Amino acid sequence: MNVIFKLLGAGLSVGAGWIGTKIVDIVWQKVTGESTPKNKDGLENSLRSALVFAIVSGAVSTTIQVLTNRTTQQAIERFAKSRDLT
Repeated sequence: MNVIFKLLGAGLSVGAGWIGTKIVDIVWQKVTGESTPKNKDGLENSLRSALVFAIVSGAVSTTIQVLTNRTTQQAIERFAKSRDLT
């Protein structure tokens, strides 16, 4: 059963990361009025916009990963406790 939880946690992390990436892309386009720096030719992007996008994207990805891992661990612990009680 523990393997199933680990696979479920990995799947949730990947799904949440994908959603987070899409949200960052949409917010970037609305705020700057341009597409994300990863979609353009490297010569058209300024170093500043590429760095800001990388920092924002990395912060969001890391936050999502930590929150997903914590939530998954809490769910596993709750399941283990409820299983011990029965």
